[in-house]
Amino acid sequence: MSKKTPLNDDDKALFRQLMSDTRKIKQDTVVHTPVVKSRELPLKRLISEQVDNSHYFSDEFQPLLATEGATRYVRADVSHFELKKLRRGDYTPEIFLDLHGLTQQQAKQELGALIAACRREHLFCASVMTGHGKHVLKQQTPLWLAQHPYVMAFHQAPKMFGGDAALLVLIEIEEWQPPELP
Repeated sequence: MSKKTPLNDDDKALFRQLMSDTRKIKQDTVVHTPVVKSRELPLKRLISEQVDNSHYFSDEFQPLLATEGATRYVRADVSHFELKKLRRGDYTPEIFLDLHGLTQQQAKQELGALIAACRREHLFCASVMTGHGKHVLKQQTPLWLAQHPYVMAFHQAPKMFGGDAALLVLIEIEEWQPPELP
């Protein structure tokens, strides 16, 4: 960046002459402090949401999932076109969950918490990263997700979102209602 060239005396005099009829503006701007309403949920409520949402995940139930090709699932009342959009990467995940290093029980709780958070925050698409590892979570996660009533569809993520080590999940969210004013 070049240094500014100083003004010569003629330029300074011209400026003063042009500004002679002006007056200094008084600073009257009032800075208001924003009123922040806390959106933090009590710990007890978060724990109850996790427990409520993790009870859907059974290790005994084996949903019928496609065995050929990419891991995928679509609920009966959801269009198969949604799977195509997931596969192509038309949906960008709004929240990510990384299950690396978790036990199966912890992974179930985190999945339940993810679905609860998506519904609470009105997030439609989530990414669940299972990794490869010993393939335990990679095999179990689709079976758990297929059991949940709010999971509309899921598909193996496109390469840009994790490839075969992640799933893109569509969550059924409630229609957004503006908060009621007191």
